[in-house]
Amino acid sequence: MRTYSTRKRILVTGGAGFLGSHLCERLLAEGHDVLCADNFFTGTKDNIAHLLHSPHFELIRHDVTFPLFVEVDEIYNLACPASPIHYQHDPVQTTKTSVHGAINMLGLAKRVKARILQASTSEVYGDPAVHPQTEDYWGNVNPIGIRSCYDEGKRCAETLFFDYHRQHKLRIKVARIFNTYGPRMHPNDGRVVSNFIVQALKGEPITIYGEGQQTRSFCYVDDLVDGLIRLMNSPDDFTGPVNLGNPGEFTILELAQKIIAKTGSKSEIVFQPLPADDPTQRKPDIALAKRILDWIPKVTLDDGLPRAIAYFRDVAA
Repeated sequence: MRTYSTRKRILVTGGAGFLGSHLCERLLAEGHDVLCADNFFTGTKDNIAHLLHSPHFELIRHDVTFPLFVEVDEIYNLACPASPIHYQHDPVQTTKTSVHGAINMLGLAKRVKARILQASTSEVYGDPAVHPQTEDYWGNVNPIGIRSCYDEGKRCAETLFFDYHRQHKLRIKVARIFNTYGPRMHPNDGRVVSNFIVQALKGEPITIYGEGQQTRSFCYVDDLVDGLIRLMNSPDDFTGPVNLGNPGEFTILELAQKIIAKTGSKSEIVFQPLPADDPTQRKPDIALAKRILDWIPKVTLDDGLPRAIAYFRDVAA
């Protein structure tokens, strides 16, 4: 499709969100034309305002539950609220975004013969009985719980991607993204890193659910974006799914203690009952990403947290 140059035309749905804005920024820096589509439910123009001056960046307000007719070479489908507070606000719309959004973006990719990447999630593993989680593990997901709109929506999207690949020979890529953090996270998204940082900076009690012994693995946003681009640029015969995350595993209590120390906060830690279906363990096995994509996270939690804290200090200022 590229008639006038070797510059790729790339669509990023959810491009004004936390991950999407960093991806748009990186793709522009690599010399591509970027079309950012977002309905601004959780994304914000502030995240991409610094890109608007570029002649190679275009912003369109669009909801992926409706078809989109554009001419592109690649599609990164990131559109979907990713934090429990946001995806549980309108669970029916969350499922529609994952399922109808996948159908519409796959239909677009089929029409224009584009390569397409689905931003899936570690939540497809549910509360895992296998640790760490490998891509061949089918998961342990509650199909009717309060998190199911997101978990099952993403699982269905994966099904659609692989059926389009088998039936229509689409060039697909599926990334299972583990907890990611960094600048431009929504301060009120309810995710553990942003929650703890905001509470610590305000001197408020840091809220831990359960006893804080549940584990998570935290990947800095720059590392995650690098993994997504490597996946998109991988050979056509590699579809994934592939885990993208940092295998460093920390308890929630350890995270809270690190954030208190790094912010110099006097916040106390308080414990509340564990929400329904909250996974007890989360850690990616990234052997596949290492082998096929030559990808490994470079930013440790101790190095990444100060960058996120600095961002939230500026937002609160």
